[in-house]
Amino acid sequence: MANGDSRRNWFNQGGEAYALYRPDYPEALAHFLAEASPSRIRAVDVGCGTGQLTTQLAAYFDRVIGLDPSDDQVASAAAHPNVTYRTAPAEALPLDDHSVSLITAAQAAHWFDLPAFYAEARRVGVPGAVVALISYGVPVLDADIDACYQRFYSEQIGPYWPPERGLVDSGYATIDFPFRPIEKPLLYIERDWAFAEALGYVSTWSAVRKAREAGKEDLLNQFADDFAAAWGSSDRRREFRWPINMRIGTL
Repeated sequence: MANGDSRRNWFNQGGEAYALYRPDYPEALAHFLAEASPSRIRAVDVGCGTGQLTTQLAAYFDRVIGLDPSDDQVASAAAHPNVTYRTAPAEALPLDDHSVSLITAAQAAHWFDLPAFYAEARRVGVPGAVVALISYGVPVLDADIDACYQRFYSEQIGPYWPPERGLVDSGYATIDFPFRPIEKPLLYIERDWAFAEALGYVSTWSAVRKAREAGKEDLLNQFADDFAAAWGSSDRRREFRWPINMRIGTL
């Protein structure tokens, strides 16, 4: 069970929690993106957050630029010698014309003004550059905790998700994507988490932040208690498995 202090404090976290608890992508994703790109000189990760995908791309590209509109996210981003981070919006990329061969947006494109972002992608991409919108939605969980998790996600915290969240849940299937599609592999994010790690991940949700701003701490604390009861021993580790969705194509 969650103790009183952890129950009161689990949702009161910022960019550091995002860096700690947001699941990393499998190495196979960065490898696939690099293989699909026309060159490996430069890539840009737009809406990079704390650099989960950005640093993985740096293993394959000479230089990677991570851009995010949040100073807090950029300040908490993982350092890498091949990565430069800057605070900037998706609609005004601080990059030279035709200077990057890969443009990624991981778990971020639903926040963009997409026509403006697409125009910037065309401007900064080299001929044949790859544009990849990557997302993951609700994880596959053990049956004995799934009902509690799903109820919180869809019903209890549901009113605090922005409308754009539906785009994530659909894998961006309904958005306009005006690029030549390329074939993508079936990939998953997999994590083996103890209870505190799972709760830390939930604390990074934008809906949790909105609920807290609305004074709904009781709702959040009740979920922490209910989830702890369903989970069992706090030391028990459970698998979280997210299918990775992609809209990917070339300029």
